[in-house]
Amino acid sequence: MDATRRQLLLNGLFGAGGVGLRALATGLPVSLFARPIEAWADDALKCGNQAKAQYLIISTSSSGDPMNANVPGTYDFPDIVHANDPSMKGTPMLLGAKMYTGAQIWSTLPQWVRDRTSFFHHATFTNNHPNLPKVMRLMGATYKQEMLPSIIAKHTAPCLGTIQTEPVSVGAGEILTFNGRGLPNLNATGLRDVLTPPAGPLANLRKLRDASLDKMYVALKERGTPAQRAYIDNLTISRNQARAISEDLLGMLADINSNKSDGQIAAAVALIRMNVSPVVAIKIDFGGDNHRDVDLMQGEVPQTLVGVQRIGELMAALKMYGLEDKVTFAAYNVFGRTLKKLGTTGRDHWASHHATVMIGKAIKGSVVGGLEPKAGDFYATAINSTTGAGGTGGDIPFSETLGAMGKTLGMASGVDKATLDTEINQGKVVAGALV
Repeated sequence: MDATRRQLLLNGLFGAGGVGLRALATGLPVSLFARPIEAWADDALKCGNQAKAQYLIISTSSSGDPMNANVPGTYDFPDIVHANDPSMKGTPMLLGAKMYTGAQIWSTLPQWVRDRTSFFHHATFTNNHPNLPKVMRLMGATYKQEMLPSIIAKHTAPCLGTIQTEPVSVGAGEILTFNGRGLPNLNATGLRDVLTPPAGPLANLRKLRDASLDKMYVALKERGTPAQRAYIDNLTISRNQARAISEDLLGMLADINSNKSDGQIAAAVALIRMNVSPVVAIKIDFGGDNHRDVDLMQGEVPQTLVGVQRIGELMAALKMYGLEDKVTFAAYNVFGRTLKKLGTTGRDHWASHHATVMIGKAIKGSVVGGLEPKAGDFYATAINSTTGAGGTGGDIPFSETLGAMGKTLGMASGVDKATLDTEINQGKVVAGALV
């Protein structure tokens, strides 16, 4: 990577003048470096509820993986097809306070993770791979055609004090937009190479800390109040803390050795630790476009095994860094796959059923919605917005289940209901999926 491209990337990640690095080095909010002293309270006025705001890591793919085929909720019908492999065997597991049956591999997630995991059954209403951007826009249900990740980012960024409001993609591809503008895709090893050289931006956080604080205290002496100086003193981290952050992040990034899902997960956690963006998009594979998947063992089984393992690794990393209560994870793709039609020879595109996986502090261990036999396969059902139960009589009709998923994920991420009703014009928040 040449020097110009490297500098552009650094400016994108840390803001003009390196305000993000200064915030990381000192422990002070980005707004203190990005705004005059007189405007320090501006961001707080824009924040809805700081205590509820969550970072979001979202996994998405245009492949239309069969992620929907083996989750809890798909083992309630004997003619739904699963691979003849022990990892796909229907296994009772506790999600929150209730037992459900799903593929054995999901039961390997730690109980604390399953206690905050919801499997949300819905439809995406498209069978076409290139329509992932439309699904991100909830198939026309969002205000001004904004994507769901960008809606969430706009309303959580002021509370989280991130360097930028726009989501960052580190492997999902160049599918994200923000205010109609396309966003680039970074790769994990490229991020590593920019940030970890001996003379790179993370190597000298202690020196940057001291220089930044010197300038801050000069400005406070001239224009600040005693209360503002006390506020800065209370938030400022020590030189040893700055060094520990530097060494920790450098070690974490140096361990990235691929651009696959393992590298993407490490990069996503690092970006959140550096407070770059409220939303990071990655891609965890769950079987790919498996029309011809003999015995479902060529793509679906091995990739599902690795996919669930990656989710477990992400949760373990978040817990290790004390972020398990600050980060929500979700996985949803362009469409689901057929559950019966082709038997074990493969799965076709299917617009009428998909399952989004949501994991986070505000999420209740649960299965939301359900399935019903229809048109030679299975459709997602209507949903009861109070309980989350699927079936006839639900007040969220089949046609609005995608919007309901978006609103529920938005609320789990810390966006308030009134805002979600303005930003998304269909569906309801499913209270039964939330704590």
